[in-house]
Amino acid sequence: MSTIAHRHIDIDGLNVFYREAGPADAPKLLLLHGFPSSSHMFRDLIPLLADRFHIVAPDLPGFGLTDMPSRETFSYTFENIATVIGRFTEQVGFDRFAVYVFDYGAPTGFRLALAHPERVTAIITQNGNAYEEGLSEGWNPIRAYWEAPTQANRDALCPMLAKETTVWQYTHGVQDVSSVSPDGYSLDDYYMSRPGAHDVQLDLFRDYRTNVALYPAFQAYFREHKPRVLAVWGKHDPFFLPPGAEAFKRDVPDADVRFFDTGHFALETHAQEIAAAMIEFLTR
Repeated sequence: MSTIAHRHIDIDGLNVFYREAGPADAPKLLLLHGFPSSSHMFRDLIPLLADRFHIVAPDLPGFGLTDMPSRETFSYTFENIATVIGRFTEQVGFDRFAVYVFDYGAPTGFRLALAHPERVTAIITQNGNAYEEGLSEGWNPIRAYWEAPTQANRDALCPMLAKETTVWQYTHGVQDVSSVSPDGYSLDDYYMSRPGAHDVQLDLFRDYRTNVALYPAFQAYFREHKPRVLAVWGKHDPFFLPPGAEAFKRDVPDADVRFFDTGHFALETHAQEIAAAMIEFLTR
């Protein structure tokens, strides 16, 4: 088993935490987590890949052990998050890399690819959406906030930040709930319970509309640059539906799409299977 290093790096005054493993001269792989988690979600995946790849997995701004600056000093938008992660890749020497994107990591990674298509060698999207048909009705309360950003609509989203909802995200669609370690959702709830964290997340709910507005640009990138794409999808995801995975084939006809009998946090139950699919895909 490869040793995983736990590091911090200053990115323009922001303290970014990240996990690193694998030989420095191996092909580079960037792992981008989603809501409401952190790089901790890759704790099972990294050891399965570290003998073949040089891996870095940062915590996004406002998540995990990366700084959560005040909303007065940092605007919580996906554009700003992508800018920080773009600078992070430059600072750690990731000039050419494959990227694994999940949930919020998807619009972050796709923005990086739009800005620097020459840097991205392949995309592994695990329930990381870029198509309208991938959005379930579970987005309706957030869509209501996009359309009318009132305090009442903002307050209506607060239950999505409760511990019970986080546990549900981890366990919904899982065949054997006992197979899901409580470590992941308990740690997520700890970070989400910090002062100010809920407002940060509500700001990101509001800004997610900019990601949907960029779907046509993401799709144009796929058509023009034809990156290698592997979609590994928990087919019972309550937020990102299987048609969103299939849709990648529309713009990248050779996209490899695989479904797993699990939910949103597919790595909690299928890390071995997803790692095997990634190794096959990336070394093909």
